[in-house]
Amino acid sequence: MDFMLDINIPSPQQKINYHDPVMLVGSCFTEHIGNTLEELKFDILQNPNGILFDPISVATSLSSYVQHKKYQAEDLFYLNELWQSWQHHSIFSGPDKEQCLRNINHSQDKAHEFLKKAKWLIITLGSSFSYRLTETTPHSFRRGAGGEVANCHRAPAQ
Repeated sequence: MDFMLDINIPSPQQKINYHDPVMLVGSCFTEHIGNTLEELKFDILQNPNGILFDPISVATSLSSYVQHKKYQAEDLFYLNELWQSWQHHSIFSGPDKEQCLRNINHSQDKAHEFLKKAKWLIITLGSSFSYRLTETTPHSFRRGAGGEVANCHRAPAQ
């Protein structure tokens, strides 16, 4: 009895080379791939929004880079003594609202410019589940594409 299915995936005709800028977006697996490429001196940009797990969050982040979205103060919320964004990993969270916003928009600027020159886009997904805010509260992501949440920031589930 065979407990594994052998899948033969042929190598692509075009391969990544050292001169190709590579953008990586997605799960923590993206970090592993990106760190290895960075150690090998590839021109990369990885996870401009921080680690993202679900398809909607990844697609929303990519759209924001293409559109060169600028986040505003009302896009942030205050929870657990930190300013945070529902669309960003907690590496962007901080006690100073303006600094948090500057960090987010600086990363947006870098992603927008890098995506213009990128020859490759590597996307990894860690989940097929997406999460949404259940009600409009001061913590809501008012400018989002329907209240999708890329990171719960340990907010109460209810």
